[in-house]
Amino acid sequence: MLKENLQEVEKKIQAACERAGRDRSEVTLIAVSKTKPVEDLMEIYDAGVRTFGENKVQEMCDKMERMPEDIKWHMIGHLQRNKVKYIVDKVALIHSVDSFRLAEEINIQAKKRGIVVPILVEVNIAEEETKFGVTRDDAIELVKQIATLDGIQIKGLMTIAPYVVDSEENRGFFRKIKELSIDIMNQNIDNVDMDVISMGMTGDYEVAIEEGATMVRVGTGIFGKRDYSKV
Repeated sequence: MLKENLQEVEKKIQAACERAGRDRSEVTLIAVSKTKPVEDLMEIYDAGVRTFGENKVQEMCDKMERMPEDIKWHMIGHLQRNKVKYIVDKVALIHSVDSFRLAEEINIQAKKRGIVVPILVEVNIAEEETKFGVTRDDAIELVKQIATLDGIQIKGLMTIAPYVVDSEENRGFFRKIKELSIDIMNQNIDNVDMDVISMGMTGDYEVAIEEGATMVRVGTGIFGKRDYSKV
């Protein structure tokens, strides 16, 4: 069942890329596996997926210990400063950096280990009170601040668009993130790339791809609904 779900998601990603005149290789599918058992993850792994996203540090660490080493783990959930040390040298990318204080802690832990940590700056593009992330207006200033930290490499931007029934309602938000990415890139800030735009989830990833997403975070579309009673 999960492999069939994955195949369906892949078809939709391919179709969205074609509509946008993009190559499929430009979009990374992140299988969002929060609350799901290792058995489910391994089924998707066996189908070829090597990029997984988790929201909680402890859950990610537990799964890392039990799964193959060639997996690229992405931290996509809100990250507390006191948890940074547990994952900083284990993740391929931290998507959810939304403050300079968090970036400072990542930098401290990175320098202790002699590494440079790739991150995305999280932008709350719809300015929803219930979500983390900086506003569009504050994003450029935060990028400039973080760029001074030599234990961090800014790779791009991430956003979580509003939950909507019609994915077209989020097209404007995705477009704004793409525009912001270009604005930042045009400033030629040292230590800043804008190669990555992480946006789009199960309900709207096709529209996100059409508007320039390079990473989409799909959980329910692959694994089915989550049972939070098991968390």
